[in-house]
Amino acid sequence: MHYRNRREAKNGDTIIQLTSSGPAKIISFGILNDATPGNDYCNGSIAAPVQQSGACLCDCIHVDDISAILAEKGLDKRPAGK
Repeated sequence: MHYRNRREAKNGDTIIQLTSSGPAKIISFGILNDATPGNDYCNGSIAAPVQQSGACLCDCIHVDDISAILAEKGLDKRPAGK
């Protein structure tokens, strides 16, 4: 089981789900559960505080990887106030 960026997926991971086509947009976030090995598509669920949505792991990225991408782009720190 792997996310879009090829990171291994594990139940209990905090993840975001991106659109499956077009520009990447976040459509869901939460904790991955019910995923079983051997399948990256429509495998598992995302438990969110208010909702639960099905998860295609190839459309998901681990929250730690998003943090790293933001840091690479210099977006990991809040801008200074005016």
